[in-house]
Amino acid sequence: MRGLQNKVGIVAGGGRGIGAATARRLAEEGAHVVIGDIVEDWAKEVAQSIASTGGSAVGVHLDGTSPDSQQAIVAKAVEQFGTLNFFHSNLAGGTEGDVNALECPLDVFDKSVSINAKSHLIATQAALPVMLENGGGAMIYTSSGAASGGSTWQVAYPMTKNAIHALSRHVAAKWGKKGIRANVICPGLVLTEAVEQHMTKEQVETGLKAVPHVRLGHPDDIAAVVALLASDDGAWINGQVYHVNGGTQMRD
Repeated sequence: MRGLQNKVGIVAGGGRGIGAATARRLAEEGAHVVIGDIVEDWAKEVAQSIASTGGSAVGVHLDGTSPDSQQAIVAKAVEQFGTLNFFHSNLAGGTEGDVNALECPLDVFDKSVSINAKSHLIATQAALPVMLENGGGAMIYTSSGAASGGSTWQVAYPMTKNAIHALSRHVAAKWGKKGIRANVICPGLVLTEAVEQHMTKEQVETGLKAVPHVRLGHPDDIAAVVALLASDDGAWINGQVYHVNGGTQMRD
């Protein structure tokens, strides 16, 4: 990618899976990366693995639902590397107990709102002032194919993931003239540690049958799109939702 060398970025939720792969890809492209995760040891492990191969990264604790924690990771990027050029808000969770609209408990819904929607607003509020002061930057949000997939088995997660799309378009429309770009990535079924932990072999095989492709996704597939959107090669991409799913959903 062009224009990632010496750029400074944050990967929120970077301790495992898509976030970890993204942090490694960005570092390979020459970026300085601050990795945040609710499990601090995971973030530090990824940062150490990047540093061991000559990359530039630090790992810190991040609670995405806490404004103070989000402000702290932005401050860390500025303190450690001098600026902030992009923020990958890769936060998700809170699916336990999430069922159909008639049976979903409101506390489960509230938890999903906090993790899957409010955290991305908090990230934006922390990162955007620094980017605006610098003359621009990129907000990159991770959503999900669930936002548009018509799920029958859960309601809170798809609703809250959809909220990210509205947030991104708002940021793109409101601050695009000031050099801010905001885009969303909706992964399909990606073979992360969480999938291995929570899905059976039979469920994974069923998922593959539904994809018009020879394989399911890998974290590196999503990392490549994040790198594009953070780089100068993505300079004219703004307010878009990218479905990276092997063709599971084919959308305009």
